[in-house]
Formats: sequence, structure tokens, C-alpha cells
Amino acid sequence: MNKQDAYLVLDIGTGNVRSAIVTPSGEILGVARADIRYYRDELYADSIYFKPEELWGQLQELTASALGQAGPVNIKAATTTSQREGIVLIDQSGKAVIGLPNIDHRGREWENTFPDKSRIYQLTGRYPTSLFSAYKLVGIREKRKEIWNKLSFFLSISDWAAWELSGIALYEHSQASETLLYDVAAGAWSDELCDMFAIAQNVLPALAQAGSVAGTVKKGIAVSWGFSQDAKVITGGGDTQMAIKSTSPSVGDVVIVSGTTTPVVKLEGAYITDTKERTWTSRDIVENRFVFEANAGVTGLNYQRLKEVFYPNEGYDVIEKELAETMHKHCVASLGSLIAGETKPVIWGGFVFPVPVSHELSRGSFVWATLMDIAFSIAENYKVLAEISGHDAGYIWACGGGLQSRTLRNLIATITGNEVRVRPGFEQASVIGAAMLCNEATGIAVPKAEGKHESSAATDAAALKAYYEQWKATREQFRAVS
Repeated sequence: MNKQDAYLVLDIGTGNVRSAIVTPSGEILGVARADIRYYRDELYADSIYFKPEELWGQLQELTASALGQAGPVNIKAATTTSQREGIVLIDQSGKAVIGLPNIDHRGREWENTFPDKSRIYQLTGRYPTSLFSAYKLVGIREKRKEIWNKLSFFLSISDWAAWELSGIALYEHSQASETLLYDVAAGAWSDELCDMFAIAQNVLPALAQAGSVAGTVKKGIAVSWGFSQDAKVITGGGDTQMAIKSTSPSVGDVVIVSGTTTPVVKLEGAYITDTKERTWTSRDIVENRFVFEANAGVTGLNYQRLKEVFYPNEGYDVIEKELAETMHKHCVASLGSLIAGETKPVIWGGFVFPVPVSHELSRGSFVWATLMDIAFSIAENYKVLAEISGHDAGYIWACGGGLQSRTLRNLIATITGNEVRVRPGFEQASVIGAAMLCNEATGIAVPKAEGKHESSAATDAAALKAYYEQWKATREQFRAVS
């Protein structure tokens, strides 16, 4: 039986991890996923970690499952993508000892020990908080001496997975952007930043461009999974950047990526920052391109969890049908979405509706309110980017599983006044982007489907104006109790 050429994509998100087998044309032949197992560290007030050997074991099991689904394949290359800001620490014996995800905030108590935060913003393109990797390292240094004193180097989570595949330690530029140790404009590790955080440069691996060939899959892994020993390991990158790639955008385009969080980004040809320090700027996985970002927060995760509450056994098609039938949507939500420039996050949330409870209130009303919260927060972040950098293309690209709702795409189009476009396969954006990256690295040419996209056009926005004012008022009510 002839084997089909394919790629292996290891995708490590914040909540779950998956292994996918995808063809050069973007057809997903097999995919297996599992939740990541996290643990608390009692030495810190707000910390969480994973065990690298445990996660790697999950990836091996998931890959075996995905390969079984795919049938006979010839794996030409493997690549990795992951949540940003997370890191894995490797000791002097070559063992990955601890994984610190983006939701680990063990460095929070040291956030205010670095006085010149504006200088850090100028160099890194992001206001420094415990979200970013340098603070995680500081937390380890201060309270986990048994790990720190044996540290050899650290890697982003996607680069760690590539290291497990190939044995070669490299740090990709989009991921390096999240460390606070990297000069984003220069595209290099920064002596100045390393000095600020008192982190020696010898723990920083060599930088690598996404799409470059890191090496080949280790012999033992190749034999175990039935790969050719010539299967290449392609340097991957951050999951947001990988998803962006799936839309085939150009410099100047705006892209919404709806996963666990919802980055709203504009692609730039030069380094750009905000004088008010509200935005992030990162390197893209496309060389010499920058990702200028505002983030709406955990909107995608909110939608998924509320779907499990209100529609535990139904698909998105049922939700869409009921949304269309929900004529009286007497409900407003504020669910902790983020807006660039807000100095105080909204950490309490909920739904507000008239009382006594109307018979017209349905589960569709709550989902409608959730989608409105997502759409308005995306639109507010879009306005920040447009204010700083401008945008008059008349359309926005969108991708990610959180945008499976056509209703949500229509709402975003209506509120922003832009046509919202999605490419085929947009629900699996990071895997599609990874396949495109592998095509470029291996020299496999796939005909471009130029112009093939589905659009959501703006409709009458007048009906949403009053709702917008209610949403803002509800958001402020919850902020008052935060």
C-alpha cells in the first residue's frame, strides 16, 4: 500500500496538548488530544507547573494514536508549536526538570523590584509582568535553589518539544520575544535585559528562525513511531504566530486568533510600540515581520466552558440555530475579558438580566450575552491597534476554534465595521500553519488557494448601540467588586 506524505505537529496549548498528522495540503489525517496535568508549588502564592517527563509521555501516546488514525503515512518532517510565555528548565545532566506554563505566576512578588519598566517595554515590546519567562526564572532562583544551581539552559515549551525530538537546543524568535531577555527590534538576546534580571547569558540557547531545519528525528523515536530516519525536525514557534500563518496575511493586515485567549494583531514590517505601553510587539515566524498585539484575554476558554454548561451534548450547529431563534435576548455578560490600556482587570464576572426572571430567558440568551462580551472586547482591542498604527483595509482575518460561531463572526463584522474573513480549515489554524511552515522548509510546493475564503459582512449596527452601553455599564459594575 502506498504511503501518503505527511507531517507530525506537536501542539502544546495552555489547557490541552495534541498530536496531529497533516498532509502538505492541510488535510488532517489523525489527531489525538489530552488535558495537561498541572501541579501547585507550595512555595509560591500563585504558581503552577507540569512535569516534562509526564508531558512527553503524553505526547508519545497521543502521537501513536494519531498515527493509528492516519493510516499508512510517510512522515517527511515534524514541527512543534505551543503556548507562549511558558518555559522548560533543563539541568546539567541534560534532564528537563520542571515546566512552567504561561499561567504560572511564581515571579509575581518580584514584579516591582525592577524600577525602569518603561525601558524594559522599549526593548521587549511588552510591559513587564509575571506572565513572562524572566520572572518565572527569578522565582526559581529565589526559592528553588536546588533547581537553579543545576540549571544548564531553558527553552520555550515548543522548543523543548523539538529538543526532545532532535536532541538539539534552539530558541525560536517568536518565543524568545516572550522572555523579557530578548531585544525584539534587534532580534537578539539582550545584554542589558539579562543584566537587569541578573540572568547569565550562558543559560540562553542559540536563536533559530522558524522554518529552519533543526536536525532529524532521533533514531530511537523514529524507530518507535515508524518514521524514516531522514525525517526532519523543523523549528516551530508560538501558537499565535502559527495560527496567523494559516490565514496567509500580508503586512498591514489585522488577524484575530481565537484560542484559549484571543489575540488581536496587526502585522507590521518594522518594530512598533505604543507610547502608552498598552500593547505587545513580537517577532513573527515570518522573518523580518512583527506582530503588534492587543489581547482580549480568556474569551475562547470562557465560551468553551459555558458551552459545556449550557450545551454539553450538542454541537455548534445547535447553538447557532437556537441563537437565531432567540429573539428576546434580555441578558448581558461581563466575563473578565481584557481591553488594552485598562489598569485594573475585571476579576469577577457574571450575567445580568431583568427580574423577576422572564419566561423569554433561555440558554441561548446566556450564550448570546457571552458572544457579545467576546465581540465587544475584540472590537475595543482592535480600536487600540487602529488608533496607534491605522487600519483601513476593510477586512479582518480570523482563525481559531473559538470563531466557529458564524454569529460571533457576524457580530465582530458589525461592531468593527470590517468584513471578517476565514480560510478553509480555520478551526485548526495552528496545525494548518504548521503544515505550511513544513512545506516551505522541505521545499514541497502546494498550489495556493488564493481568494478562497468565507466572509462575514457588517450589518446594521444601530441595534447594538444600546446593548454596547449596557455592556460597558455591566463591566464597570463587576470592576467595582473586583
